[in-house]
Amino acid sequence: MNESTNFESAEQRILRLFLENKALLNEATPGFLCNDREQAMNSFQRMGIPDRKVENFKYTDLTKLFARENYNRAFHPTSFDFDMQEVFTCDVPEFDTHLLFHVNGWFFGQNRTDQFPQGTIVKSLKQALIEDTALVEKYYGKIAAANSDPVAALNGAFAQDGLFLYIPDHTVIDKPIQIINLLRSEEDLYVTQRNLVVVGKNAQVKLMFCDHTLAIHSYIANYLTEVFLSQDAVADIYGIQNQHNGTAYLNGLYIHQESNSQLITNTISLHGGITRNHLHVELQGEHANASLFGLTLTDKDQHSDFFTSIEHAQPSCHSNQIFKNIQDDNSTGAFTGRIHVMPGAKKTEAYQRNNSVLMTKAAKMNTKPQLVIDNDDVKCSHGATIGQVNEEALFYLQTRGINEAEARLMLMFAFAHEVLANIRVEQLRQNIDRLVNKRLRGEVSRCHDCKLECIR
Repeated sequence: MNESTNFESAEQRILRLFLENKALLNEATPGFLCNDREQAMNSFQRMGIPDRKVENFKYTDLTKLFARENYNRAFHPTSFDFDMQEVFTCDVPEFDTHLLFHVNGWFFGQNRTDQFPQGTIVKSLKQALIEDTALVEKYYGKIAAANSDPVAALNGAFAQDGLFLYIPDHTVIDKPIQIINLLRSEEDLYVTQRNLVVVGKNAQVKLMFCDHTLAIHSYIANYLTEVFLSQDAVADIYGIQNQHNGTAYLNGLYIHQESNSQLITNTISLHGGITRNHLHVELQGEHANASLFGLTLTDKDQHSDFFTSIEHAQPSCHSNQIFKNIQDDNSTGAFTGRIHVMPGAKKTEAYQRNNSVLMTKAAKMNTKPQLVIDNDDVKCSHGATIGQVNEEALFYLQTRGINEAEARLMLMFAFAHEVLANIRVEQLRQNIDRLVNKRLRGEVSRCHDCKLECIR
């Protein structure tokens, strides 16, 4: 038999895996999701695994990652014989939050969901699909277009569980909701997680996503979160990403905003092998406001890619983006920021900036700001800089008796502070300041009260 006959491409292998496990994936699943799952797989087969020829993945080729065949799948929840809330506090000790856990993409069984305001729904997405089918169907898959992004399509095809959060109109969640996503396995693992968040009219919430690995094995983590902000809703969404070098983290955050809604996202990527953050925001109501911030620190052979897309669809909306990169050793980075101002979106204000510092000659950064403006009554700007440490500032600090190494750290922390200052939870900001400082010093961050053995 010809050898080529035995060759199975990564796309074919994924399709075979999907077909072999379709009954398991669709177990206790409503009809609409079964249909969505099928359409997502069809979309993925049409698009395939993206390489550098795909414009949106120009700087992050995923073909080598998916060429590996030895990843197991987390088709079932993982059980543990300890209380997760007692052993893991996500680097924020004494921080008063509503604490929720996911382990390998599954909503953790020990989560407490009885401390939220009346009418709030906090539960496993898999459970919500059974108990709140109509509500989930109204929002699920409406922003994250599986037919245009292959990573989103893969998520749609294989997602089984995650968080479902529904906040009723005029409800304020008093404490931040801390969502800790853990990867822990005795073998290399591919994990899919899907979250759906709906924030009612004039409701308010602060979400903090903490992503960690707890074992040395390799992981591919495909996480996708859809967030709907109703009229006058307010949401802060913080991401703290701290995985070891054997982790490929593919994270999608898709947000829909109605009129007068207010959004802040701030993503701090401290550590990871391959990290791609896809942030998509649709401003679908007048006077909606979105502010997106991000900071990435990479070293060794790490790669980080921020891809942002903001659609201004209605008049008098405002968006602002500030993303910064600090890259050391042989690490590589990318930033692609796309702003689309549609024909009816008059009085739009949209600003975008990406600044990167390369600590070595071997580090590389690609940045591509994009503006698509389809009317002339707007204020829009974008800018990008890539450079090295300011030698004049470094020399000035040294003349004041500060050694070169400490002076570099001071300059890097000052560079990062513009992003960190936009964390609107004081205790969280202080702890992120500390973690960034430790990361800049090359120290491996450990969670204060965590009794698990985390190998970075």
